[in-house]
Amino acid sequence: MIVVLKVRNYIAGIVMLMSIPSAFAQDLVKYVQPMAGTAAATTPSALKHGLAADTRFANTIPAVTAPFAMTQWTPQTQDGETKCVPPYYYKDNTFTGLRGSHWLSGSCTQDYGSFTVMPITGSLKTLNYGTEFNHSDELSTPYLYRLKLQKYQVQAAVSATTRCAMMQFTMDKADSLYLLVTPNSDYHEGFIRVDNKSGEIYGYNPAHRIYQGWGKSAGFSGFFVIRFERSLGNTGTFSGDKVFNVDSIKNGVHAGAYAGFKMNKGEKLTIRIGTSFTSLEGARKNLEGEIPGFNFEQMVAANKAVWEKALGQIKVTTANEQDKRIFYTSLYHAMQQPRLFNDVDGKYPRFSGDYQTETLDKGNYYDDFSMWDIYRAEIPLFEILNPPLVNNLARSLILKGKQGGWMPIFPCWNSYTSEMIGDHTTSVISSAYLKGFTDFDADEAYQLLRHNAFEIPANRADYVEGKGRRALDSYLKYKYIPLEDSVLDAFHKMEQVSRTLEYAYDDYALAQFAKSLKKSADYAALARRAKYYANVFDTSTGFMRGKHADGSWISDFDPDKKATYITEGTARQYTFYVPHDVSGLAKLMGGAGKLEQALDSLFTKGEYWHGNEPGHQIPFMYNYSPSPWKTQAAVRNILATEYSDGPGGLGGNDDAGQMSAWYVFASLGFYPVNPVSGEYLLCSPLFDKAVINLQNNSKFEIICHKTSPKSIYIHQVKLNGKTMPNDFINYHNIMSGGKLEIYLQDKPDHHWANAPMYQPKGM
Repeated sequence: MIVVLKVRNYIAGIVMLMSIPSAFAQDLVKYVQPMAGTAAATTPSALKHGLAADTRFANTIPAVTAPFAMTQWTPQTQDGETKCVPPYYYKDNTFTGLRGSHWLSGSCTQDYGSFTVMPITGSLKTLNYGTEFNHSDELSTPYLYRLKLQKYQVQAAVSATTRCAMMQFTMDKADSLYLLVTPNSDYHEGFIRVDNKSGEIYGYNPAHRIYQGWGKSAGFSGFFVIRFERSLGNTGTFSGDKVFNVDSIKNGVHAGAYAGFKMNKGEKLTIRIGTSFTSLEGARKNLEGEIPGFNFEQMVAANKAVWEKALGQIKVTTANEQDKRIFYTSLYHAMQQPRLFNDVDGKYPRFSGDYQTETLDKGNYYDDFSMWDIYRAEIPLFEILNPPLVNNLARSLILKGKQGGWMPIFPCWNSYTSEMIGDHTTSVISSAYLKGFTDFDADEAYQLLRHNAFEIPANRADYVEGKGRRALDSYLKYKYIPLEDSVLDAFHKMEQVSRTLEYAYDDYALAQFAKSLKKSADYAALARRAKYYANVFDTSTGFMRGKHADGSWISDFDPDKKATYITEGTARQYTFYVPHDVSGLAKLMGGAGKLEQALDSLFTKGEYWHGNEPGHQIPFMYNYSPSPWKTQAAVRNILATEYSDGPGGLGGNDDAGQMSAWYVFASLGFYPVNPVSGEYLLCSPLFDKAVINLQNNSKFEIICHKTSPKSIYIHQVKLNGKTMPNDFINYHNIMSGGKLEIYLQDKPDHHWANAPMYQPKGM
């Protein structure tokens, strides 16, 4: 991860780091393929279960950034800030600028507070200035993007820090160069000014909410300040094709500002850009703190060093170069969000506020938690790789709960959204505390989470705004959410069975937190509620099924057809969402053997959908059955068929890194089916060796011993030299450092870890 250097010379600090021998001096960044996920997926499950071809995109962008940065910098082929439309598609061939973006990586949300810088040559043009380009003219890395614009005979390049960027434009001919700067507001809002005296172009783009409170102000803006290495030449503002001889413009349609320069062939123009969510002054402070000079080559080298250090936390050994590309690309994607929101001086916009600014006492403040997704594997990954980051994430969530009065469900654009279902902030904070993350007030955190789990907003307006769990009253009354409750005050309406299942998991998570704090009455109540998943399991069919308030099952039932009471999937797929009590689910089905048969039916029917997160734990659930070897086969098949290193290499929305984090875990040989438990289900590693460099200066090694190159089945596991019969390891095993040796053979070992005593116990 990047350590935010609160010193004047950011680059000097990174250059100093470059001189220190460490795990990141390995040239790992060359394996990262930022274009992965920018084209439509062609994986088997995407083709079967995805929607129309245009919606099968992973929705990642070729971001030049730093890990968990405030702003990502991307080539732009799609104008505006439209839901489910990322700034860049690989299929496009028209370039319209370099964007300072706050796109939620791999999501179906929308950009906000963004702006774009477009270079053109010749005569000034403020409309229809996009130019065709070829991918052969692109260089895309995590630390540098460069594109040769043949029409304009200019090369555009960008590199970045956590809050800032540097762009450089190189002339391939002598000509006039114009830089067009546009805030990208779909609401035709925003402000921009050219200040010839200070040599700056600066402005802001107000952010708006979506989902609950859709269209309302988010209470902050995306601010930017651009500084030029030479005096501004011909300047002005514009709206559409109308050009104005004034220095500022506000709230225009396609409004912006321009600066023109006379340039010689081979001459370079370099600009520095600071961004902020608090103010223009905050953007200036960030710029001064992170990029005080105009040395572009040094900037590129510094950012490359940041990524080498971050990627170097895991070193994998294999002769398969494609597997390395997929692995390090996945690690890069997993480090896009949550997003840093505070300035170098600790100021940040108040959560769910009205342009109010707060100041941190310590650490950093983060937002853009795609919580329904990232609680599963992305945040658990950084519980291992970056404990200080997770402490910051937990403190950030607690601040949101304190400032807004309710713990947010899915906090993005620093606002309540109640997007998706469940209340998985509970999982993240409970998991962190139970693993020993204590750099936050546990009692304060618990009370906020308890408020969500037990209380309903007294003020209806608060509920409509997105505060509190959706349909909690029905859940508590019936011990499931009946079909009669259509959950109207939510973007995801109905989905009653899925909500019941996810609330049961969250209640389990909070029960463990309550138990650790010795809150016995709460623990008992929540532990009972954690079993509510059983109330929507129909023993006559063997599936989770929609249920009426009178206790009767929905009559029209097909487990393989999408239904309104299931979130983004089918009853067969969602039946397996009981991550906290798989053995309890197996008992409902008739025993572990029946669980195995149910899993078999999902895979043999081709109903497993890797492109949607609720299924991510399913392949590992054979580890709760008499045949753990089937997990090894299923996971290896998914690694081989659902991921690649090309633009279409992800089988569905990456959702802020969850799809990618799954790959990181599964390829290493273990996965957190139930993140709160601290247990990781074993599978066969993809690599000959992997070394996780932990921040406590110890290492956790995973070594594969194979009887042949085709070996994928486990027949023995050793932990620190001692034979381990279990099909799982725990958080302490990893964080203590040591060596996990996994012995693989060509055929399944039907006896390895095939009894309940060797498997996780669940509740």
